[in-house]
Amino acid sequence: MSRRSCRLLVLAACLAASSFLASASPAEVGTVRVILVGDSTMATRTGYGDALCAALRANIKCINLARGGRSSGSFRAEGLWDNVMSLLREKDAAPTTYVLIQFGHNDQPGKPGRSTDLVTEFPVNIARYVDDVKSLGAVPVLVTPLTRRIFREGVLQNDLKPWADATRRIAETRQAILLDLNAKSAAAVTTMGSAEADTLAEEPPPEKLPSDAVKAANAAKQEANGATAKSRFDYTHLGAKGAAFFARMVEQELTQAVPSLAAQFKADNPPR
Repeated sequence: MSRRSCRLLVLAACLAASSFLASASPAEVGTVRVILVGDSTMATRTGYGDALCAALRANIKCINLARGGRSSGSFRAEGLWDNVMSLLREKDAAPTTYVLIQFGHNDQPGKPGRSTDLVTEFPVNIARYVDDVKSLGAVPVLVTPLTRRIFREGVLQNDLKPWADATRRIAETRQAILLDLNAKSAAAVTTMGSAEADTLAEEPPPEKLPSDAVKAANAAKQEANGATAKSRFDYTHLGAKGAAFFARMVEQELTQAVPSLAAQFKADNPPR
């Protein structure tokens, strides 16, 4: 084969590759990255974050930096936000990075070292996260806190609504994307009812409390064995079913807010 023919073949291959890249979807060329920032309801093992990452296409980088027990104040104070800023400064990062930010659970009163004032601190913290993300060319996405699944006399006690309202106001004033997970999750849990909502927890609820005599016998047995049994059931954290359910909810909210992101999720991602 002549040199001229070889050059023509190389040129044809380059043109074909360029044509493919030009027509490829954003998901195919990896133009999007997602970073998750929040508390235990988003974190690995106890929240929906990993399930959300798993719903994205394989070549979309999704980094779950949410940590249990953190508030809008302690996440920054402990240096965890510095990790996010470092990722946003990476020169070889995807052209577009979405940072999902969800706080509220640990900002509530009664949590020493974590609580923030709803009026003077929480809104300032959330606004600062938004400003930081925008300053580095990324896209902030504010997520209102996932509801707790506590019922009293058949009525869901959505005690996180004030923090959701504050987050919503910051989204409006800072012109940030908002996913109102609090309202959507509260509505869904209300529809489920208490018994069905309990199946979203890390473990099934404990059996009916035993009599005092049985309690004493169990306590003696545990002491003799040097072990204590503790259920992981609660009305806040999520097991596999709950994680899948709320990840799907966040996916739906996100793709409604940013329709172009629908292509970044797996096409066969089933409803949950």
